[in-house]
Parts: sequence; C-alpha cells; structure tokens
Amino acid sequence: MNSACIRVLADVNQIKECRQKVKAVDNSLLLLANAFSLVGNDVRIKILYLLQEEGQLCPCDLSDILGMNISPVSQHLRKLKDSKIITSKKTGQTVFYSISPAYTEILKPVFKLISNNKVLEMI
Repeated sequence: MNSACIRVLADVNQIKECRQKVKAVDNSLLLLANAFSLVGNDVRIKILYLLQEEGQLCPCDLSDILGMNISPVSQHLRKLKDSKIITSKKTGQTVFYSISPAYTEILKPVFKLISNNKVLEMI
C-alpha cells in the first residue's frame, strides 16, 4: 500500500482554517495527550475513575478497593502526580489524592461514558 499523497489541488483556505483550529486548542490537546499516555494502564484508569467518582481517596482506600498492595498503588499515584494529572493534600498523616482541575474537565466525558456503560456500545 502506497501512502504517498497524490493531491492535485490543495484547499488553501481549509488548510489555513485547520491550522487555526489546532492552534486554538493546542494546550487542551497537549493535556489530553498527556492524560491518555498515562491512563493506557488499566490500574491508572481505575484509579482516575475512582477519584472522579469519589472526589478524593487515600492510597490505603485505593489499595483496599483494587485489591492490591499499597506499594504498586503508590507507584501509579506517583506517576499520575508527576504528570500533574492528580494532586495531593495531606490531612494529618493521611495523603488524599484527587484529579487536577485541568484534567477533571477533560476526563469527565470519558468517565461519564464508562459510568453509563456506553463504551461497550461504541465498540
């Protein structure tokens, strides 16, 4: 299969408009790409889903819910936090995690589809 472009005439206006569209949403696209690169792991997507549903949870809660040892849960939380997808807040000796505001709006529609079991219908 040859993937070379054989376009005869370029639609200069369309190209210009599309460039402007991409430029206008570039920051949002970068956030989304960052989120998707990390949530490709089923444990991290479960963690984010739970944080979306509950607002905030501590590593011990997530460990109990997911039936995992605290160490791997903490590693996943660290990756998400390092990428600024989640934030942490310490209350006493307990650290609570929640989704960063910038990512809440991006991930909300995805989790709404999951909550309504619409993902399987789309496949």
